Amino acid sequence: MVTRSLYFDLTSLWYYKSCGIDFSRKPVFGYLGMAYAMVAIGVVGFVVWAHHMYTVGLDVDTKAYFTAATMVIAVPTGIKIFSWIATMWGGSIRFTTPMLFAIGFIFLFTLGGVTGVVLANAGIDTVLHDTYYVVAHFHYVLSLGAVFALFSGFYYWFGKISGRQYSEWMGKVHFWLMFIGVNLTFFPMHFLGLQGMPRRYADYPDAYAGWNAIATYGSYISGIAVIWFVIILFRTLYFGKQCPDNPWGGEPDTLEWKTSSPPPFHTYDTLPSIGKKSKKAGH
Repeated sequence: MVTRSLYFDLTSLWYYKSCGIDFSRKPVFGYLGMAYAMVAIGVVGFVVWAHHMYTVGLDVDTKAYFTAATMVIAVPTGIKIFSWIATMWGGSIRFTTPMLFAIGFIFLFTLGGVTGVVLANAGIDTVLHDTYYVVAHFHYVLSLGAVFALFSGFYYWFGKISGRQYSEWMGKVHFWLMFIGVNLTFFPMHFLGLQGMPRRYADYPDAYAGWNAIATYGSYISGIAVIWFVIILFRTLYFGKQCPDNPWGGEPDTLEWKTSSPPPFHTYDTLPSIGKKSKKAGH
């Protein structure tokens, strides 16, 4: 589970890198450090799996090792978060739909990572294991963080892939519905977990009813956001305007934006001229 979630998150980092750089109009900050951090996350992610098993009777030394290893993975993750924020800092940011989802990804992923450091401690995890606190943590890291990055990549490349451009205002409405809905759904689960509510239970005492009601309302909003996304998808495919070669106004300058939308089966006979070497990759 740990390795799988890290795989999705590492994939999401690439989507953010593509959108965040172009719409911040700045080169990526600390390119080499981000590359090493991504490698470190991939390597350390293979040796932290037992932090899901603190309650099965592991000996003290094993718990100590996996506590330390799980906290160590927060270091390269923190480097990447710092680089993302530093890339946007001082930039002339365009708040397009892909960029909004990229910023939402940073917020959700960071919040999920912070609660992950809390759960890395074997003593605390013994109390919070199999409570709604774990549900909130895992959803913020994977089901919310990674999904927002995937939506960012979807809106970024959808026009190029399909040849039809979505409505920008509809995309922004989708972002806000999704962002508000998922936070109302999963943030209250932190409080439920701290109060001791176990997960996977269909019924619960009335003391937990308040936060569960808020989470229910949030899930309704999230459901509306999904329906709205389906409407955007079909409206764009059937009624969307023809997408130009570069719908983002020249900000991305890599080869895929020099082709028609959608690209032909055989793209280039000879490499096109793209002007001076791009500095957005940081080299």
